[in-house]
Amino acid sequence: SSACRWEGMPSLGAVSASTSPPGPVAAPTTHAFAPLDWALVAGVAVAWGASFLFIEIGLEHFEPGLVAFLRVLFGALTLALVPAARRPVPRSELPLVALLGVVWMTVPFVLFAVAQQWIDSSLAGMINAAAPLFTAVIAAIVVRGLPGRLQAAGLAVGFIGVVAVASPSLGQGESSTLGVVLVLLATLLYGCAFNLAGPLQRRNGALPVIWRAQLVALVFLAPVGAVGAAGSSFAWSSLAAMVVLGSVGTALAFLWFATLAGRVGPTRGSVSIYFLPIVAIALGALLRDETVHAAAILGTALVLGGAYLTSRKERERLAVDDFGSEPVGDARLDGAASAERQDGLPPAAREGSPPRAAHEGGPAPAARDTS
Repeated sequence: SSACRWEGMPSLGAVSASTSPPGPVAAPTTHAFAPLDWALVAGVAVAWGASFLFIEIGLEHFEPGLVAFLRVLFGALTLALVPAARRPVPRSELPLVALLGVVWMTVPFVLFAVAQQWIDSSLAGMINAAAPLFTAVIAAIVVRGLPGRLQAAGLAVGFIGVVAVASPSLGQGESSTLGVVLVLLATLLYGCAFNLAGPLQRRNGALPVIWRAQLVALVFLAPVGAVGAAGSSFAWSSLAAMVVLGSVGTALAFLWFATLAGRVGPTRGSVSIYFLPIVAIALGALLRDETVHAAAILGTALVLGGAYLTSRKERERLAVDDFGSEPVGDARLDGAASAERQDGLPPAAREGSPPRAAHEGGPAPAARDTS
């Protein structure tokens, strides 16, 4: 029998520059991170770690709804400048793309902006490090494939670190507690989104999926932004923060993360979230004079330890795929993916290799309706 497996993701440069559907490459693996993977992790961590600071600056003059709307607006405008973002996506994928726009952008962006009225930017960034835990749990439920022992241990250590980070704020009043709860809810939605983003961008490319998801979020956030604008006052500092937050934190960082998830899988790719506390703590302490508790320092150390364990190579193991129990990871690769690892070339680039559909058993991308 044939198992359902998603094809791999082209390189960052291919995603950014190509105007044709990406060819098949090696599927996500359990190997240790390559230098490019770590570069993507660093880019995502810095961009998203600084996002909490820019949200706080925006909230000095803008209402939470306007902050959420503007970051998506500037993010969508940035990606619209890249021709590859306008590449067609099959109509059959649009419902999932719309769902991605809701769970990755619309609701979480509002929740973070509301929560940061009551909690510091550094705390929001540190709590957000729980995303890998939610990602792994949701992945286990949806695809019935549990992470390996080493990765599971890393996720557990990271979760303990997040609890240590959040604990000092839970006793500081109802507003602080509500802020922590809202950030955790937003992080849970991120866990759902991370599992959606990887397969979608592997089949269609990162830019087309992310840009269309932003357009969906923009539609839903427009009424919220209009209400927020009525209660906001204008300031260049808040507007500049929204421009940077949108163009970098909501455009480039999303592209980098989607590429990372396509290369190493959503659970392992989400370890980039583990590094957000370092950026959030540093910026909050240096630029906003925020207090950093000893528990937060300890929690951050645990979070980094969890990130290291999660990124390590797993031994061959069995996982349950969509159609039954079959080996995955190093234990089972289709012939094309195995050959690609040997010579570094995509199967389609070798003479005599027939092209394959982006999803095995499905029609080729060119034969599908697009919009």
